[in-house]
Amino acid sequence: MKRKTFIKTTAAFAAVTAINPLASCKMEKAKMSEDLPLDPIRKNWAGNYTYKAEKLHVPKTAEEVQKLVKELGAQKALGSKHCFNNIADSPLNQISTENLKGVLELDEENMTVTVGAGAKYGDFAPELHDKGYALHNLASLPHISVAGACATGTHGSGVKNGNLATGVAAIELVNGMGELITLKRGHEAFDGAIVNLGALGIITKMTLDIQKTFEVRQDVFQELPLESLQENFEEILSGGYSVSLFTDWQDQKISQVWVKRRTDEEVKDLGDTYFGAKAATRNLHPITELSAENCTGQMGVPGPWYDRLPHFKMGFAPSSGEELQSEFFVPTEQALDAILTLEKKRDLISPQLMITEIRTIAADDYWMSPCYQQDCVAIHFTWKQNPEEVGALIKMIEAELEPFNYRPHWGKLFTISREKLASRYSKFNGFLALAKQHDPEGKFKNDYLNTNIYS
Repeated sequence: MKRKTFIKTTAAFAAVTAINPLASCKMEKAKMSEDLPLDPIRKNWAGNYTYKAEKLHVPKTAEEVQKLVKELGAQKALGSKHCFNNIADSPLNQISTENLKGVLELDEENMTVTVGAGAKYGDFAPELHDKGYALHNLASLPHISVAGACATGTHGSGVKNGNLATGVAAIELVNGMGELITLKRGHEAFDGAIVNLGALGIITKMTLDIQKTFEVRQDVFQELPLESLQENFEEILSGGYSVSLFTDWQDQKISQVWVKRRTDEEVKDLGDTYFGAKAATRNLHPITELSAENCTGQMGVPGPWYDRLPHFKMGFAPSSGEELQSEFFVPTEQALDAILTLEKKRDLISPQLMITEIRTIAADDYWMSPCYQQDCVAIHFTWKQNPEEVGALIKMIEAELEPFNYRPHWGKLFTISREKLASRYSKFNGFLALAKQHDPEGKFKNDYLNTNIYS
C-alpha cells in the first residue's frame, strides 16, 4: 500500500461555587468573530455554563494560531464545548479549533491517521471505515473533538481498552511562545503532554493509531440483580470488547447492561440472560423512559465500529440535553466496594439523578490521566440540572469515595482540593514544570488551572 495516502484536508455550576464550573457545548452555532465581543449569553453544550471570554477567535490554519498566540495575552483553546466546567474558558480570549478539522493524512504503512485538532470523532470515523480502518475505541458520544477528549482523559469502555488518549501517536501544538512543535510517542515530554488540560498550548493536529476495520454487535440486558454483580463483577465487566452498566440505584438492580462485542472475534449467542439480567426485547435508551431513536443499533445486529461503540448516533442530539455530569475513577480492585458504598446512599442520589453509568478503562502512562498506572472503573453520574442540590450530592459522593483515592474526570463537575489532586498524581510536579516550560508567561492559565493545578 502507499505509504502516505492523502485523503483530504478540510478547510476551513454556573452556579455552584463549591463545584468547578463547566466547559461543554450547545449544538447550535454561536456567533464568532475575531473583532467583536461574544454574545453575553453564549453557553456550553448542556447550557449550564456561560463563557466569560471577551473574544472568540476562529483561525483556519496553524500559522494563524501562532500569530494569535503571539499577539494575545490570556487565552484558551476551545473545542466542541462538551466539558462541564470552566476548563476551556478565559478571562479574555478563546481560540476555537472549529476550523482545524478533517482528515489530513492516512499513513497506511505506519497505521496512523492525522486529523485536525477540532475534528469530531463522528465526522471522520465513517470515512476511516470506508478506507478499511478503525480506531481502538470511542466515547459514548461521537460529537466530541479529538483534542478536547484526549486533553481531559475522556474514554469509552473495555477492560483492555485505554482511554482515547492512548490512541495518540503524535501531537502538533502551538506553545505559549507561539512556536509550532511536534511531540511523538517516545519523546521525553510526550507522556505529560497528551492529557494536558489545555495548559501547554493550542493543539492544531493529532496523529492517531488505526487498525483494520471491524464490526460490533451490541446486546442489551435489563435488571441485573445487585447480588449477581457482587458475585460476578469481573466476569460481567469483561464479557465484551466494551461493557457498560447503567443504574438508577433503585430496587437492588443494575437497570441495563450493554455488551459490545467485535464480530471478528469469537462471538457466541449470549442467550436470553446475562448473569441473571434479561435480554431486552427492543432498542433502549440508557434512561429507559426515553426514546431510543438517538441510540446506536442494538438487538445483536452487527454494525461498523463507529456506529456501535458509542451509545449515541452522530446525527442526533446526544444524551438527554439539559443535564449536569460528574465522574469518578477508582482502582478496579476497589471498584465493587466503591459501588456498594454508593448504593447505600441511593435514596439521597436518586431524586436528582438521570442515570449512572459504570465503565472500565485500562491503565496508561500519561501523567495527568485518571488512569495513570492503574486499571480503573469509572462511575459516571448524569444529573438533573439543579446545581445547588447536585453540588451537595457531589460533595457527599466524594466523601464516600475518599477511602478509594478517587480521581475525578477533568472535564466534569468536582470539588476535590488541589492538594488532594496533587497527592493522587505522582507526576503532578513534573506536569507543572512541563507547563512552565511551554507556557512561561502563563498565557494559558485560567480560573480552572489556577484552582486545580497551580498553587
